[in-house]
Amino acid sequence: MILSTHGIIGSSVTVASGDADALAFFTAAGITDTTQKSAVNTLVTDLKAANIWTKMKALYPFVGGTAAQHRFNLKSPGTTNADFYLTFNGGGLHSSNGYKPNGTTTYVDTFFNPSVNLSSATSNNHMSLYIRENIDEPKVDMGCFTVTPQGVAFDIESRFSGNAYYQNFRSNNYITFASTDSRGLHINTRTSSNLQKVFINSTVKGTDTVTTTNNINANISIAARYNNQNNAYEFRSSKEIAFSSIGDGLTDADAANFYTAVQAYQTTLGRQV
Repeated sequence: MILSTHGIIGSSVTVASGDADALAFFTAAGITDTTQKSAVNTLVTDLKAANIWTKMKALYPFVGGTAAQHRFNLKSPGTTNADFYLTFNGGGLHSSNGYKPNGTTTYVDTFFNPSVNLSSATSNNHMSLYIRENIDEPKVDMGCFTVTPQGVAFDIESRFSGNAYYQNFRSNNYITFASTDSRGLHINTRTSSNLQKVFINSTVKGTDTVTTTNNINANISIAARYNNQNNAYEFRSSKEIAFSSIGDGLTDADAANFYTAVQAYQTTLGRQV
């Protein structure tokens, strides 16, 4: 079978000779469906062609339909905490559309600590989440938090009581705006100590230019926010998730190319929003 590729690279590969990183992921996660293989292979090659692949530290494609398959990090498809191999807690539903938490008991450990696993978390970071459902709820979709110093978070709150909030290592300060739809690819990124941007899909939704020097010694959680002060997973979200990533900062061009690649991936799988 031929795996078609997205227009960023404009070539084709066979399953047997596909991208080595994609093949390693298929083996680890037990991905055998040819459509899923095509989607993942194209995602990897698109990100490499756009020079984004090396900025990724954790990539969760939520493909395969089972909890066991959804655990794997496409960038490092091993089964240790150092591979950022997900642990799903409290239940939730796994399907071909991704992972659906219940908003009450569920949370996901990534084992990714930005202060440890990024070279300069306060000046070079991003997290992203592809959300398939439009739900207005006072919940956090992804992130980590520390009370000291002064309430610092790194998170995505896609639709929290009618507004969206995205904190990025700056005390008690969020990029925020009215939100009537939580669906799409949310990107919270910092490319310098005084430049944070938020994108939904490929659109810039907010910019903050105040310098941050605060750090957070806490692991990022998906479908909740981990609070390292009291070892709690708080504000647990119920929105269905179809993709997530953590890594270095994304420029405007990176964010646009990233959305194009991720949306093409979701479209191939028939679960785009």
